[in-house]
Amino acid sequence: MGVSSELVKYQEKMQKAEAALQHELGGIRAGVANASLLNRVMVEYYGAPTPLNQMAQISVPEARVLLVTPYDKSSLKDVEHALLASDLGLTPMNDGSAIRLVIPQLTEERRKELAKQVRAAAEKGKVAVRNVRREMMDSLKKAQKNGDMSEDVLHDLEDEAQKITDASIKNIDGITAAKEKEILAE
Repeated sequence: MGVSSELVKYQEKMQKAEAALQHELGGIRAGVANASLLNRVMVEYYGAPTPLNQMAQISVPEARVLLVTPYDKSSLKDVEHALLASDLGLTPMNDGSAIRLVIPQLTEERRKELAKQVRAAAEKGKVAVRNVRREMMDSLKKAQKNGDMSEDVLHDLEDEAQKITDASIKNIDGITAAKEKEILAE
């Protein structure tokens, strides 16, 4: 059994949990225009739900403005409808060839609410990392029980697994702190 390759496999799973958190936090509006806000918007396009970012160019012409320019101008109404139906809380302004979304200034109350969402998402990420750690420890103990490694090697690998877990939790804390700072700033 390639024990070190097993640890690498679990480390990659933890990194995926970190990436998932980063992706989820990208969708939380922080009072500034960011194209990733529209990543989850799906447009009904010729009867099929299509991601908005695959059918339109999304740019940030100003700090608080997103400009959505559909590649197919005939889909402008569909894009506008999808933006209205999304949970973003933004009102699209259709000028006939593109749609502007103005990101409003956040109130203090809304900032605190978003910071809570960020912390909740971070906690889900930490739980995912801890689940991977438990899975990793179970795998190591099973390998030791099967006679694949000695008690000393098991102890060393458990220490290594804990170091990997601690590093991943620290990364999640860093990602969270950066997003909270972004939200609470201004």
